[in-house]
Amino acid sequence: MSKNGKKIRIFSALEVANICGVVNQTAINWIKNQHLKAFTTPGGQYRIYAEDLLEFLESRGMRIPDELIELTRDSERRTILIVDDDRDLNSMLREILVRKLPEYEVVQAFDGFEAGRLLAENNPVCVVLDIDLPGIDGHKLCAKIKEDPKLHNPLVISISGLDPEKDGKQIVEEGADAFFPKPLDFDALVEAITEKLH
Repeated sequence: MSKNGKKIRIFSALEVANICGVVNQTAINWIKNQHLKAFTTPGGQYRIYAEDLLEFLESRGMRIPDELIELTRDSERRTILIVDDDRDLNSMLREILVRKLPEYEVVQAFDGFEAGRLLAENNPVCVVLDIDLPGIDGHKLCAKIKEDPKLHNPLVISISGLDPEKDGKQIVEEGADAFFPKPLDFDALVEAITEKLH
């Protein structure tokens, strides 16, 4: 079974009940009362996507089994998001990443609004983030990415053409995993992504 073309684990109501330590009817009630997102099979059975179960557990502060974290990470999080308003650089970096890291889907955002939408849609495993973005503070966006529990702490590689020494130190202190000044050393950047993701 796939969602958005990606393979993902699907749970029955009974499996959800077992994970949550409740009886089957409680899990069914959660679904009927629209607390837990689910769909119905042709045979009338409830089925729940792993990502929807994860969201349900997180929203209620319930313990999340390691198996579920790994499942959602492996099945959904195969995307690298590039956020940079310099279209030429963004496209060049995308071409390099697609060529060097073919196992990942690479998506592009050219402003903060688009970045927010693509973060929510793709839940990327890595974000290459330009600090100097029009209309949005790259430092604040970095902190937001790192603090959002729904994003599961993606790798953030920050880039900037402003003051490399000041920006680099500050953004790493704010949670970025690495910093690269512009003009970019593409090989070093790809190497950092590969090393930190594997």
